[in-house]
Amino acid sequence: MKFGVRNTSFVYPGGTGDPWMDTQAHIRWLESLGFDSYWLMDHFYQLPVHGPVDEPFFDAWTLLPALAAVTERIRIGAMVTPVGYRNPALLARMAASLDHISGGRMNFGFGAGGYKPEYLAYGYEFEERGPVRLAQMREALELILKLWTEPRTTYHGEFFHVEDAALEPKPLQKPHPPLLIGGVGPKITLRIIAEFGAACNLWGPPAEFIKQRETLKAHCEAVGRDEATIEKTTYDLVVCAPTEAALKSRIERVLPNGVEPWMTLVGTPQKLVDIVGEYAEAGADHLCLDFAGNDRESIQLFVEEVMRAMG
Repeated sequence: MKFGVRNTSFVYPGGTGDPWMDTQAHIRWLESLGFDSYWLMDHFYQLPVHGPVDEPFFDAWTLLPALAAVTERIRIGAMVTPVGYRNPALLARMAASLDHISGGRMNFGFGAGGYKPEYLAYGYEFEERGPVRLAQMREALELILKLWTEPRTTYHGEFFHVEDAALEPKPLQKPHPPLLIGGVGPKITLRIIAEFGAACNLWGPPAEFIKQRETLKAHCEAVGRDEATIEKTTYDLVVCAPTEAALKSRIERVLPNGVEPWMTLVGTPQKLVDIVGEYAEAGADHLCLDFAGNDRESIQLFVEEVMRAMG
């Protein structure tokens, strides 16, 4: 199993207080610990579930190239970029540039979006109809793939179009960078993943992961694709401490609102080894983790006791 970190905050306890200096130090440390991937949220400001909306929060597509330049091995990407935030033809160019800057280490995370408050806060029109946003996402993926692989691209869709568009240089990764498509909608989203995705981000505890994977398998069969060719990732928040007493104290420090029902990976190392083992048995290939509060003690303990136990 691969392990990645989904960075949800640019506040680092014990850091310098300079968010850029602290972020590059943090990703270098994570790379040295053996994490396979590092993901940024593509939002305009901090989400209330993770912290105050006025705390420092970098733009993902500005920060990713800078992080690529200060790392060597760890793969990087956004989890995930909403279709409504950038013209997909421009985004294809940005991603191709990032793939070169990173030496072919980019994972392209893409989704339909849906957090209405930040659309309105930044003056973006919000499409209320989920199926329309999904149709936009599907069309954008078609256009992006064409720009990445065709010498010149002409595309006339319902939502997007280009005319004899050139994109050079093409991405380093061939035939194109891997697409991670966000969302678990059983009728449309998982079908789009079956058609386009190199990876998906399934959601919830192992039992729910299994249900979503079975639905994905059915869609793959319908389009004639081997479901095993899609990397199954999942996302969870982590708080790890050596004892129950230490865990209680750590939760009080890094989770001011307490443990939410969806937080599966909160516990002692042995408990987390058991849960990660359940994800592995369910078919998870890549576990993407949010270490609450960027807590270094949780990270270090997870690496030493959980990741190493999983081989």
